[in-house]
Amino acid sequence: MLNYFLSCRFLITFPFRAVMPAYILAKQNMKKMKIHNVSCIKFFTLLMMFFSFFSWSVRAQDTKVTPENSASAVKEGQKAGERLTKTVDGVEYSFRWCPAGSFLMGAPEGEIGRDPWDIQHKVTLTRGYWMLETEVTQQMWENVMAENPSQFKGADRPVENVNWKDCQNFCQKLRDKGLNVFLPTEAQWEYAARAGTVTSLCSGKNITTETGTCPALHEVCWYNKNSDFQTHTVAQKQPNIWGIYDMHGNVYEWCHDWKRRYTGAEVTDPLGSPSGTYRIGRGGSWCDSAKDCGSAKRFANPPAFHSFNLGLRVILVPSSE
Repeated sequence: MLNYFLSCRFLITFPFRAVMPAYILAKQNMKKMKIHNVSCIKFFTLLMMFFSFFSWSVRAQDTKVTPENSASAVKEGQKAGERLTKTVDGVEYSFRWCPAGSFLMGAPEGEIGRDPWDIQHKVTLTRGYWMLETEVTQQMWENVMAENPSQFKGADRPVENVNWKDCQNFCQKLRDKGLNVFLPTEAQWEYAARAGTVTSLCSGKNITTETGTCPALHEVCWYNKNSDFQTHTVAQKQPNIWGIYDMHGNVYEWCHDWKRRYTGAEVTDPLGSPSGTYRIGRGGSWCDSAKDCGSAKRFANPPAFHSFNLGLRVILVPSSE
């Protein structure tokens, strides 16, 4: 009976979640929404890679990128939060190292925004990976895809209005250029967001209200109380301890997985359900309430769905030795 209730609840609320951004924009007398399908434009270009020298961040030392340590031969990081920058066709992609490890995935009972299916369970990730330190920007997207579907234009704003299949095409095109990127699994996303924390926010603080103003959320997130109902330039809020920005708010981020039901059982390197109807999105967005922006919060949409509060972030996978 509980499973039936949860399924009905999702089906009832899904259309509301899908149209909410458009509703808010109309209410704010902003531009009329333009919905269009993103077409895959084939193009051929000469592959050029430029490699940056190391610099220092306030949290971790950057990794030096040389032709010998190129996109096709990415090494593992030495410590959590280590920074690696790659340049593809003149555009920089900066990543943070997320080492192998275990964490508690999901939300504890009593956490604001927790859904009944967000059962906490131990997850072990056996391989580390490099997480893009910001959402994929419009500059990154347009440089690869030769078009920009975003509603809120700005080179350093996150790309949005992209569906899951578009994101797969983006990743494939970057792999063709030598950058071995993929959408993160849902577990990889939450592990990187938490960066060792067990609270609802990556800062080590908790969300304190469902729909009101949350001072702790203001520090790390663009949501419906501070966004002016639009996206914002990436990396303007505080990063987590691993140097990763905007894991809360701004835009939802597509993950690789089909939606899976948490059972509470311990899992290793989960990949989601083997098949399904809905792909996972994480992080909350500029038009969401505080309760929808926690580290454990999950949403799901059909792979063909797109909206101007939905973007992506990618991971860079180290080469096998």
